[in-house]
Amino acid sequence: MTFTHMLQRAESQNQSLLCVGLDPDPARFPGALKGDASRIYDFCAAIVDATADLAMAFKPQIAYFAAHRAEAQLERLVAHMKATAPDVPVILDAKRGDIGSTAEQYALEAFERYGADAVTLSPFMGFDSVTPYLKYHGKGAFLLCRTSNPGGDDLQNQRLASVEGQPRVYEHIARLAQGPWNLNGQLGLVVGATYPNEIERVRELAPTLPLLIPGVGAQGGDALATVRAGLRTDANGAITGAVIVSSSRAILYASSGDDFAQAARVEAQRTREMLNAARA
Repeated sequence: MTFTHMLQRAESQNQSLLCVGLDPDPARFPGALKGDASRIYDFCAAIVDATADLAMAFKPQIAYFAAHRAEAQLERLVAHMKATAPDVPVILDAKRGDIGSTAEQYALEAFERYGADAVTLSPFMGFDSVTPYLKYHGKGAFLLCRTSNPGGDDLQNQRLASVEGQPRVYEHIARLAQGPWNLNGQLGLVVGATYPNEIERVRELAPTLPLLIPGVGAQGGDALATVRAGLRTDANGAITGAVIVSSSRAILYASSGDDFAQAARVEAQRTREMLNAARA
């Protein structure tokens, strides 16, 4: 099953547009887990178990594992996700960007070592930095396009005088991803929830690509505006341009007590219902 098919199935099966981000910070862990990096797997697995039937995708952020020498725990966690929620795709949030043999190694890391279904990439170094990931049949790759951080303006919002029409950089990336770069239908785009007008513009340029949209929750993105700007359906109500709306800290740290997993479930359910209401 391809990543795109997995997305469609998870959206339909769980009636969800929610991506649960996994950014484990031991300093924020509850109770007896607090400050213990050896318990990253335990914390994240509890969140996965509590939200598996509410999520369209899971998105572990690799830096939160690597910084604590917890790569083995990440491998174990992805295996747990595959066993617990086999129909929910795993997007490895790595934001890799390199060329040639180095990119090949990063692709191997994402898809073979960790077993992710998709990965986030920086397109700054061009198409040859993306192609090694597209060699993995059925896997997905989300290109950074219009990110949620204010500093994204420094490059993404600048105009390209050398390209016809002088599009902004993020518009050019969207066109490339929808068109010549999307050789096997594997590409998606990362667009921040804090910029709903830009989400709508990206959707105009990339009408069928899945959009991974972080920024709802702790970053303050508007769920209603996000869904309305990015989601597209056909006459029968079937999604033709998917949105995968990511929330991390608001779910992970919904409680600092022993009830953290149940609190995470409550917050995930609230967010899922809010997104579904926006869709309706």
